[in-house]
Amino acid sequence: MMNEKHIHGIFIPVITPFTSDHKLDIESYRNYVTYLAEHDIQGLVVNGTTGESPTVSWDEAAQLVQTTQDVLKELNKTIPIVVGTGTNDTYSTVRRTEMAAKIGADAAMVVTPYYNRPTQEGIVEHFRAASGTGLPVLVYEIPARTGSRMTLDTIRTVLDLDGVIGLKDSSGGLDLLLQLTKHDTKPILCGEDFYFHAMLCQGAAGGMLASAHLNLPKYVDIYQRFASGDVTGARDSFKEVESLIRQVFSEPAPAAIKWWLSQQEIIATGQLRLPLMPASDQLKQNLMNTIVSYA
Repeated sequence: MMNEKHIHGIFIPVITPFTSDHKLDIESYRNYVTYLAEHDIQGLVVNGTTGESPTVSWDEAAQLVQTTQDVLKELNKTIPIVVGTGTNDTYSTVRRTEMAAKIGADAAMVVTPYYNRPTQEGIVEHFRAASGTGLPVLVYEIPARTGSRMTLDTIRTVLDLDGVIGLKDSSGGLDLLLQLTKHDTKPILCGEDFYFHAMLCQGAAGGMLASAHLNLPKYVDIYQRFASGDVTGARDSFKEVESLIRQVFSEPAPAAIKWWLSQQEIIATGQLRLPLMPASDQLKQNLMNTIVSYA
């Protein structure tokens, strides 16, 4: 299982490939995980938002975890597997976290409860219950999707819980990170791709970045340059992917990511499950023009 020392570097929130009739495409997924594992990444996140978790059943998520484990074993690779288990129901979140432990997850990613907008006390108790299962918990704060925002005191209380090993910060800026890093804190991963370099400079341990799919070697290079002390080189390298980030998130992810992976024949199709729609022709053209300009 994971601990705080494992929270650093590049974590990839994996996509979920589907066939044209919307079923899991396990063959594509095996090929895709093999591709990811060829790079120097520090974690894989199954059943997150990039993996279309709202439309993926728990049985399907478990199948993806098992396939990920099988591929890594065949490749003799050791890459931690984080499984998204958070819902807006504490009982369901606890149950999913317990099931994730049973299928061999190294940690769970638990999002702040969404839609029902609990009190700060309710949020703390939600994470207390999830972190009490025995599987390490990575807290995920993303107010734009959940409709609620943890206060600084709440986040500090949650991070102090036994069993919580870190935070994915998608709070929408640098303020939270700056406040947390004024004092000792558990590791924080950047969850806002456009702030990746800035958050590294302010104390983030790495990033969980969907846009890394479009140029994974470049993102690895950014992190490695920064970790080696080459802050300027990391900044210059990051500037090369800024336009890609803007485009990837100009339409709901992972539409652009799946389209690009299918163009590279890493997955068979860019199929998504409704209500998500494929990338528009304009976005495809913009991405292609940007990627070609970097070649």
